[in-house]
Amino acid sequence: MQLRDEFIKRRQNLKEIVGDGVVLFIGNEESSINFKDNWYPFRQDSTFAYFFGLNHPDLLGVIDIDADKEIIFGDDVSIDDIVFTGPLPLLEDEAAEVGVSEVVELSGLQSYFQKAIQEGRKIHFIPPYRPEQTLLLSSTLDIPVANVKENFSVALVKAVVALRSIKSEYEVQEIEKAVNVTVNMHYKAMEMAKEGLIEADLYGAVTNIALAEGSGTSFPVIMTINGHILHNHYRGNKLKSGDMVLCDCGAEISSNYVGDLTRTFPVDEKFTTKQKEIYDIVYSSYSTAVSKLKPGELFYNIHVAASVAIVEGLISVGLMKGDPVKAVENGAHTLFFQCGLGHMMGMDVHDMENLGEQYVGYSDDFIQSKEFGFKSLRMGRKLEAGMVVTIEPGIYIIPELITLRKSQNLYMDFVEYDNLEAYLDFGGIRIEDDFLITPEGSRLLGNRLPSTSDEIEAFRKTKKRM
Repeated sequence: MQLRDEFIKRRQNLKEIVGDGVVLFIGNEESSINFKDNWYPFRQDSTFAYFFGLNHPDLLGVIDIDADKEIIFGDDVSIDDIVFTGPLPLLEDEAAEVGVSEVVELSGLQSYFQKAIQEGRKIHFIPPYRPEQTLLLSSTLDIPVANVKENFSVALVKAVVALRSIKSEYEVQEIEKAVNVTVNMHYKAMEMAKEGLIEADLYGAVTNIALAEGSGTSFPVIMTINGHILHNHYRGNKLKSGDMVLCDCGAEISSNYVGDLTRTFPVDEKFTTKQKEIYDIVYSSYSTAVSKLKPGELFYNIHVAASVAIVEGLISVGLMKGDPVKAVENGAHTLFFQCGLGHMMGMDVHDMENLGEQYVGYSDDFIQSKEFGFKSLRMGRKLEAGMVVTIEPGIYIIPELITLRKSQNLYMDFVEYDNLEAYLDFGGIRIEDDFLITPEGSRLLGNRLPSTSDEIEAFRKTKKRM
């Protein structure tokens, strides 16, 4: 009953924010791999799941604000389906569990919206991200396919973002469950890693934990000795002495909430001197960012502070020079830290990214930058109590980028290019944790993983969990 009330409250809040019209949320369909009945694993649309909570395909949810009613459009399974699936609950019973009293067959969807259009009522929908969603919106609302995306409701997007950005107590509990499965995935990778294994050996082991303890991974696992390739999904390299492994992974649980953590650790029991120095710089940046997490703080400013900490550290090891603040103002830090500090997380690993980063991570008076490095910062807005965010600074030595910037004579007042020659095969380091913004500051979500270089080395030596 408590969860039923939460869904009812979410829909009521949406009605109050949007004000009028008819809202259409499209649940996902099955998606075929190589022929019709060989499906990819089903994943419900997150916004449909947030408001209606039903986790199977071919459903649509309508919130008719003007008529003050809510409808689920869908069909009960036929005997042909039951032969393969076994008996399933009636849709009417499932709808009642999330507080929706009206269920209409899918065949009634078009006539419902034709009537609403004839009456001149506003129709609200969020941007589609699958082609079948675009086609359904086109046929149902009589919009040319090419024009569907530009006709989404900005008012609805802003309302959804406002509601989904602030996590309820239930949501925090679910996220924390997913984070704890993710923690177990990371411990497994750090326990297993040794010379002679293939990246895929570690990948398979952590993915198995996500499947066994959750419902799968929240994104394709990044398990690589080439940590400078930010989204590297090649897993065929052999681990050898002197390498570092970067593991960026997350679990998703049955409620669709997720985790997202990253650790970088040596294949040997200890980092090399050079690796430890750079790791400690990343950890200093991480600590700087975490110390500034609190309501009212601009996430953009936290990103800048974390970037300054990286520059300060790189100056100390002879890879940068000059004034750290001016280096960041001139973008010199992006030679080493090319991406954003973090993002919101919840039902999506990059929460609500399908709604548009400008609406999710920024605001009408704060436009997302188009500059290299800063354009990859998924959010810059003020933090609010109840948000869940990741903090994930990194240092990535990308030879191709260094060669390009040097040839362009960029950052010459801030970068010691000659000294960088000895680091071109270094790779990359990232540290990432998930945080709840509280009224007082922030709280680490989930069981704590080894984070400092000393803690990671101690674990690699003893394999004893914290």
